[in-house]
Amino acid sequence: MTEVLDRPVNGHPVAKVSLLKPAVPAPAAEPQPVDVVEAVDRDDNPLADWLTVPDVPVLPAWARTPALVKANTLALGRLCWWHTRYHGIRVPKYAVKTVWLASRGFFRAARGLWPVLSCRDHTRTVQALAAQVKAKPEDAELALRHQLAHRARTESRRWRWGAAAGAVTAAAVGLYLAPPLLQFGAAAATALPLAHLGRGKEATFLDQGAPPLRVDMNAQQLNDALRAAGLLKSGKGDDEGPKVTCVMGPVRDGHGWAVIFDLPKGGGKTAADVLAKRTTIAAELGVDEIQVVMARVRAAQGGNASRVSMWVADDDPYLADPTPSPLAKMERFSIWEPVPFGQDARGNAVAVPVMWQSMFFGGLPRRGKTFTQRLLTAAGLLDPYVRHYVADFKGGQDWMQMRQVAHRLVLGAEDDAIEAFEAMLQELLTEMERRFAILRELPTSICPEGKLTPYIIEHYNMPVVFVTVDELQECFIAISDEKRRKQVIDDMARIARRGPAAGFVSNYASQRPDAESVPTKLREIITIRACTQVTDQTSSDMVLGKGKASMGADASVLSEDHKGVVVLVTGPASFATVKNDLLTTAEFNALCAKGRAMRKEAGQLTGDAAGDVISDATEHGYRVPRVISDVLECMKHSTRMYTQDLLDRLVNLDEDTYGDWDAEKLAKELEGAGVKRTSKQVKIDNRNGAGYQRRDIEGALPFIG
Repeated sequence: MTEVLDRPVNGHPVAKVSLLKPAVPAPAAEPQPVDVVEAVDRDDNPLADWLTVPDVPVLPAWARTPALVKANTLALGRLCWWHTRYHGIRVPKYAVKTVWLASRGFFRAARGLWPVLSCRDHTRTVQALAAQVKAKPEDAELALRHQLAHRARTESRRWRWGAAAGAVTAAAVGLYLAPPLLQFGAAAATALPLAHLGRGKEATFLDQGAPPLRVDMNAQQLNDALRAAGLLKSGKGDDEGPKVTCVMGPVRDGHGWAVIFDLPKGGGKTAADVLAKRTTIAAELGVDEIQVVMARVRAAQGGNASRVSMWVADDDPYLADPTPSPLAKMERFSIWEPVPFGQDARGNAVAVPVMWQSMFFGGLPRRGKTFTQRLLTAAGLLDPYVRHYVADFKGGQDWMQMRQVAHRLVLGAEDDAIEAFEAMLQELLTEMERRFAILRELPTSICPEGKLTPYIIEHYNMPVVFVTVDELQECFIAISDEKRRKQVIDDMARIARRGPAAGFVSNYASQRPDAESVPTKLREIITIRACTQVTDQTSSDMVLGKGKASMGADASVLSEDHKGVVVLVTGPASFATVKNDLLTTAEFNALCAKGRAMRKEAGQLTGDAAGDVISDATEHGYRVPRVISDVLECMKHSTRMYTQDLLDRLVNLDEDTYGDWDAEKLAKELEGAGVKRTSKQVKIDNRNGAGYQRRDIEGALPFIG
């Protein structure tokens, strides 16, 4: 029987074995209740302290989980390997130092043995007697004592020097006759004690190198940092004040230190206060704030409102070379599975579930935003039952190869591209309503939750729809009509809000995450957000959500060196800083070709991709000249175009190639590629001008039946 005592031990209730007094039995006719008396906690019980269950963990902090054992073992291995290399390269220096110290040790040993070998004590006795005999020549007894002492000194010196010479000779002969390995061992056994004797007062023999840990941490440093940040009260006099309670650590965890601690009660501070002070705490610990990863420990993980998990990296964990994306080598991928996305600070793989979600990517230009966005779209390329709708309002090379796969592809922010995008949104809304109408009519045995399922996708021709929009701000800037702009925002918001249940995955990105470029009405309904470097916390909150910076999800701490690094928010209290996997443009283009082949085999190649003459010609072995390919991309949404407008779009597509082209150069290159113009004039909006017709450009390609 056990009971929980009223008196706690170390602040926690303690279970003790109850020693029960035997109850005195009542007469059988009148049974009485048994009186149980708790005897463990009595003053007269000599076993009370011995029977108390210790309120300490059974395992040390570094061995409580397999992950911690592995991390600390690896840290020990790295430390031993570093010392092996550090001291191994200094072996020649240590050898010379050993010879020098052994020589000095031999001198000191010889100097210490000389009085013994020379019988110095006897010599002093003989000299003293000789002085007395000289003073009293008539004393016969003194003369006799002098002679005896002289004889003893002579005999002692003979056998001592003889023994020393014999020992040295025997050792020399033995070493000469011994095998080389034994000779080396004997020399080492002799040299090392002599070197130790020759070292004298020198502290160490080996060089003292700094260990490979750039950051050290202990409970005292943690308390000092929190106290400096105003999270702990200061004590009076010699009392340092309240301290945190370390639930775990600090212990080594990978390439850093991990600790889980509770703030003391009575201070009025919470875990949220600690997260808001990350920069100050990092400064007090002597590291950059990017090296400090903090999060609340929720009740589901055994935490509370004052419990914080903190990991401090030895160095910036996001400056290493990126990990190649596993998508590049996959033959097939199911969009129903989380998409491999990158690694967090500790090197753990991060995957992002995209089904039933909408995503938004923001941040400064040239920080890897498009590469990050393409990771998720690339996963959809490897699933033939994913239909892609893509709009790239920058109109560059980043998304051009999606023409091989995309059901609808919009490139550029010109008027015809904006009109094509508006038509694409209307098509998406119509498809969404069609799907909801079908899902409502399906029996619960097929559609149990009123949402899309893998079975419905294949049997009712409802592939997952992946809507990718890059450089969103360019679209809103290009639409001058406020009514049209509002309609586009409403349409995109409807797709992001209602589309997930019908299998629509929204994937939006913008360089300028402000209220005008990306309206709040659209941003606030996005479920997954990622942000590259931004200038301040306000911009970070515009992308990641209001108040996220104070919780620790702050993209403004990233620097220009953190390319391909994002702060990823996947829920109200779930976020991480992630270094994305690297999927190069060449690998992405190869996935586009692979996705086209998969869709043709599954009968899912539709829309613009099915009618793409360039991809069709390439598949049949015809190498399309680049100028024709680029011109057709620029004229994608127009049947005819003025020469100057075409040149402007070519420059926007690739300024390095087409920056110095003029009308004559363009005509010459197209003619050389086989283009035959039926007319050098085109009529657009009742106005004639020099230009090209798309059918003439397509006519330069071989007929593909």
